[in-house]
Amino acid sequence: METPPPRKIIHLDMDAFYASVEQRDNPELRGRPVAVGGSRERGVVAAASYEARQFGVRSAMASAVARRRCPALLFVKPRFDVYKAVSQQIRAIFAEYTELVEPLSLDEAYLDVTHSPSPLTATELAREIRARIFQETQLHASAGISYNKFLAKLASDYRKPNGQYVIRPHQGLAFVETLAVGQFHGIGHVTAARLNALGIFTGLDLRQQPEAFLRQHFGKAGSYYYAIARAEDHRPVQPNRVRKSIGSETTFEHDLTTLTELGAVLLPLVESVWKVCERTNARGRTVTIKVKYADFQQITRSRTGFAPVPTQDALALAALELLRTQVPLDKGVRLLGVTISTLEGEQEPGRQLVLGL
Repeated sequence: METPPPRKIIHLDMDAFYASVEQRDNPELRGRPVAVGGSRERGVVAAASYEARQFGVRSAMASAVARRRCPALLFVKPRFDVYKAVSQQIRAIFAEYTELVEPLSLDEAYLDVTHSPSPLTATELAREIRARIFQETQLHASAGISYNKFLAKLASDYRKPNGQYVIRPHQGLAFVETLAVGQFHGIGHVTAARLNALGIFTGLDLRQQPEAFLRQHFGKAGSYYYAIARAEDHRPVQPNRVRKSIGSETTFEHDLTTLTELGAVLLPLVESVWKVCERTNARGRTVTIKVKYADFQQITRSRTGFAPVPTQDALALAALELLRTQVPLDKGVRLLGVTISTLEGEQEPGRQLVLGL
């Protein structure tokens, strides 16, 4: 049976999207460190310009910490209606090149151009699409081009900002083996630390482990790690993904009674949820915690933001804030869960996650 040709996948990612829109629309912000988000003491940075990132300012960072790192930081209130409108402009450009477009959020998407009628190569198409985006929006995008989604997303980070990088089929293994495991999409801080404790630090180290060993330590995710260590990812670009929620929960052998204990359990749950978000390319705006007490009473607490939760750290911050609303505890906790929902395309239910604007 004849082997099909490699797929041609492009991952397009807008550079510092929210902050770049603000700098585009306000010339006084250009070339200056900008944070989109709340400036008050309890505010949170939703996005940071590249000028701000040079000082270590990052999304999901507390505004007070960001201001200490960069005293000249300029805070701007988010305008999500504007960001959404610009995102729709960009998606209209994508649609001119292929029907197989899988949006991940307002500012990034996968495009499968394997069967594009254009005579251009995937690399040339990516360059043309980026040029079109700049021509129509005055915003820069970076692109990664490869034969699967995992590598394309890694490649788009490789020449940021305003660049692109291609990983060809004969380069995949060599590219992956040099990366630290913490750089793999789908492996968060906690899992990276667990891998390091097992003597696994790089993609090459990971590739040397039997699948059974990885499944023994990481369950079903072990098979995913086994595949990506070999630069394998068979997920198709799915333009019509329908997902409701992604969650993780655990029941304790002994009831927990302090916020410190619950917080320590919460972080691995957050990582588990985010790992699925990364692997399935899902992003959501609603964060929910579930608490079941020793007497089997169960409660849930949720907050919904204006935009998808951007990072694992942001998800952890939101979940911890919800958890803090339940202390002091008057009884032990036997189960804790975290869920992210209101995924792309859903209607907005529930309360809003206030960024402290």
